[in-house]
Amino acid sequence: MNESKEVLEATLKGLEEKISQLNDDLMMKKKELEDVNKPEMTGEMFDEIQALIEDGVNDFDFTDADNYHFEPELDYDNRIAIGTIEISDTHYIVESIMDKIEANYKIVKE
Repeated sequence: MNESKEVLEATLKGLEEKISQLNDDLMMKKKELEDVNKPEMTGEMFDEIQALIEDGVNDFDFTDADNYHFEPELDYDNRIAIGTIEISDTHYIVESIMDKIEANYKIVKE
């Protein structure tokens, strides 16, 4: 009786390990399936695009007050304070980044 219990426990443990391995394989295959239609990019290209994005963001004038929306409020001691600051012209940041990318890549028409 004890032998059959030990055999069953060992079999159960083996099956649990197999299920765990199959779940890992399934997750890996799902990730591969998600990536199958994505365009390919080398690590070098990725690094270059990251550098271009950094250049584009660095070229944006964050000191220009016209790029922000401020909401003033009265402080507890009747001083005027800024309650929220929101960047209002994000398209200028995107444009700056895309200009850097466009200047460094040949855009192919499909």
